[in-house]
Amino acid sequence: MEIYMTDKTYTVAGVSKHKGEFKVRFANDLLRTKVLTKHDHTDITLVELPKAMLKLDAVQYIATLDEFNNVGAKAAIMDYLDRKDSAPKAKAPAVKVDPAAKKATKAPKAKVTADEDAPF
Repeated sequence: MEIYMTDKTYTVAGVSKHKGEFKVRFANDLLRTKVLTKHDHTDITLVELPKAMLKLDAVQYIATLDEFNNVGAKAAIMDYLDRKDSAPKAKAPAVKVDPAAKKATKAPKAKVTADEDAPF
């Protein structure tokens, strides 16, 4: 699976609650609060980032702030980090199997009679 990476940066990040679920939000202006409010978001907490950041960097940064210490915000941040973990998964090294050894490890097929498939 190839991970799609983008170089888009944001200057504002935070969380909001919509339909009972907290989610991480990104923007380039604090006026995003107005749009979120208009679309029935509540518990909106957005902060300006110290510099323009990628989404993953922004979430890692806001995770350290006191403004996001409530249970809903923490859950949204941890969920985002779990889904967007940037560490590539280590692949197991490929092992070559000798075709002769592969044949030798196959179990012989057992004969099945009609009586063995009959219900009790």
